[in-house]
Amino acid sequence: MKKLLFFPVAAIVAGLMLVSCEKDEVFDESLLVGRWNSGTLYYRYFANGTGYTWDEKDDVREDEAQHFTWTLQGASLTHIHIMEIGGSVPKYYTVTELTSGTLRYRDVFFKSFSFSRVG
Repeated sequence: MKKLLFFPVAAIVAGLMLVSCEKDEVFDESLLVGRWNSGTLYYRYFANGTGYTWDEKDDVREDEAQHFTWTLQGASLTHIHIMEIGGSVPKYYTVTELTSGTLRYRDVFFKSFSFSRVG
């Protein structure tokens, strides 16, 4: 009877060890710096951890953009959007791809976003 219990328990422990050993993806934050586009939505990231975003669909131009600060640690991208009326709104993303021309990430609700570098 003990042998019958040993094998399922050993399989569960081995499975947990394999899952816990997954390597976290690390992305080069210098690749994020620049202007990114997805349809009418734009983001501009600066090397000092600031940026701004605008959506031409809402008739907003770059000089009217909403400012934010950003950090990229491993695959965790955080935007802290600075509100004009005061306060801030944090947004959290998981980067899935970051190259010199492509930025892809998903939010905490698993909605995916894809951008192309435009400058």
